[in-house]
Amino acid sequence: MDWLAPVVLRLQDLGPWGPVLFVLIYVVAAVVLAPAFFLTVAAGAMFGVWRGSIVVFVGASLGASAVYALASPLSGSALMQRVTRDPRVAAIKAAITSEALWLTFLLRLSPLIPYNILNYALVLSGVRYRDFALGFLGMIPAIFMYTYYGKVVGDVAALAAGVAPPRGPEYYAMVIVGLVAVVISTTMIARAARRAIARQQPVGPVTPR
Repeated sequence: MDWLAPVVLRLQDLGPWGPVLFVLIYVVAAVVLAPAFFLTVAAGAMFGVWRGSIVVFVGASLGASAVYALASPLSGSALMQRVTRDPRVAAIKAAITSEALWLTFLLRLSPLIPYNILNYALVLSGVRYRDFALGFLGMIPAIFMYTYYGKVVGDVAALAAGVAPPRGPEYYAMVIVGLVAVVISTTMIARAARRAIARQQPVGPVTPR
């Protein structure tokens, strides 16, 4: 926030270049794990709900794609191979990749899981880019909600100073949806991991009759 807030504040004076530079800042923020929540709310204050939502979705999608490009080579690195020697870790990784599309969508749907951390977690788990990218659709409800809150506040400087956006019924509804999504995704991972572990266990010799 120390460097992010002053940069965002200057975008208000750049006219049509503001949204373009905002997208670039969102990409950088995704890579360096800067707070995406502030950017999303600030977009609503600067650009309005609909325009802000589009700008944020483009920025978040490109930012996540940049993380994928930078971090995906690490998923096959010697360090990750060493980590996945543990059969339990290998089973969880296999579970995530086998259910990648739905898991990515559900985890993106939850406002409880930080966008930036989730990007790296999914990439390092080895999901395919197609599933990773289709999961971007899960970000839309939360983006729309946070840009709406930013529009209500209407002042980027106030947001940068720490003024908390209002939280109406829609926020708590999204939290409930997010909790349900996390429970479902966790259950899917657990079931797929158990299947993966069962496949890895050797079959005992057959006793002749």
